[in-house]
Amino acid sequence: MQDRPTLTPTQINEELLWPVFSFRKRHALAFIPPMILISGGVAAVTILIYQGLWVTGLQRPAFWGFFIVNFVFWIGVSHAGTMISAILRLTQAEWKRPITRAAEVMTIFSLVVSLLHPVIHAGRPWRIIYWLLPYDFSRGIWPDVRSPLVWDPIAITTYLTGSILFVFTALIPDFALIRDQSSGLRKKIYGRLALGWRGTPRQWKLQGIFGLLMSALILPVFVSVHSIVSWDFAVSVVPAWHVTVYAPYFVIGAVHSGVSMVLTLMALMRWIFKLENYIWEDHFDAVGRLLIVIATLWLFFFFLDFAYSFYTREEQELAVMERRLFEWPFNAITVIMVFTSYVIPIPLWLSRRVRRNIPLMFWTSILVNIGMWLERYFLIIPAIERKNELTFLWSNYVPSLIESLVVLASFGMVGFLLLLFAKVVPLVPAWEAKEGVIFREDVQFGEVTLPGIIKETEEENVW
Repeated sequence: MQDRPTLTPTQINEELLWPVFSFRKRHALAFIPPMILISGGVAAVTILIYQGLWVTGLQRPAFWGFFIVNFVFWIGVSHAGTMISAILRLTQAEWKRPITRAAEVMTIFSLVVSLLHPVIHAGRPWRIIYWLLPYDFSRGIWPDVRSPLVWDPIAITTYLTGSILFVFTALIPDFALIRDQSSGLRKKIYGRLALGWRGTPRQWKLQGIFGLLMSALILPVFVSVHSIVSWDFAVSVVPAWHVTVYAPYFVIGAVHSGVSMVLTLMALMRWIFKLENYIWEDHFDAVGRLLIVIATLWLFFFFLDFAYSFYTREEQELAVMERRLFEWPFNAITVIMVFTSYVIPIPLWLSRRVRRNIPLMFWTSILVNIGMWLERYFLIIPAIERKNELTFLWSNYVPSLIESLVVLASFGMVGFLLLLFAKVVPLVPAWEAKEGVIFREDVQFGEVTLPGIIKETEEENVW
């Protein structure tokens, strides 16, 4: 990290806290596209509840469609935020500071948005409580605890709870900073949220220890949650779904889409909030290098999924794979997915010049997430559309406008929540930015001077 400007505490406060204390034009304009998408989604859901599920493209035997595809996609996106933050905190990587909070918050908002899709998919959302809580004593209808419909809420709720604790702990110093610069009602609210934070050495030590412990605990939860989501498919008898490779395949796919979404978010934060002094080309370079490894692992598991089907030689599984490879429109989706997720971005990311070109990295990250959304469609729809000897009514799944509007609204909802969060707390942690300045020291390597990091020891007390 060589392109690091030297910042004063006052400058950090002014550049990172202005969205909290003021409302500038570019921040206001950023709300317009998400609000348009959300309005379309609200109208679509209203029509769906009033008219019923017949306004969707769901037909026998394809009773899963865009709603479940989007559910799996957002669950995947949510995983990479906390994963990146946890790994970087455990390794004490210096370049983590400007991106950890935005990645962690994206995890929470993606989980919340993903949970809306099964509710909408139910058609009658007020009845979904029957699937979750065994309270129907009068009729004796009890949820089956062996069903993925029970596994998913438990796993996702556990992950959401851990992520909220993880984020809130890192927010406390910034709550105190805003409290000290506020007055009136705002000062009281942030004073409550700051939990009496005064920045004493003991408080910093406890906050650091808790952050490391949560980082270590959240990683196995991250792996288990998306593994459980994959078991929604793997425990079924649908051809091409009941394979053991689905757990690692879904996890690496989640990481691929999530890290790419973090890259998109980094570029948008830099442009909307003018964070050039905090999010540098070096950060895009580092994330690009990480994506090269992740994308290659994803491609390996993609081909491994085909290899398992060809190895077992089950007739129905081969039929599903043939649909994916040779039948329209799945053959086109497969080609687009592979090209957007790997073939196009990887040669670009191998170039250092491209990795440090922010507009190019932004558009390649968009390409990856288009491909990864299509991957979920590629995995779900061809298999569930299969026709067997007991299928008397059969038709292809064709998504409706209602479903498409809900999918677009989900992207608008995540964007809106992130912009709203930026109005409450800075997306780049002010205390971490100041910590980076304190721990910085120039180190001489031959004729070159590079920024180094001073690590705090038990004898030192930099605060």
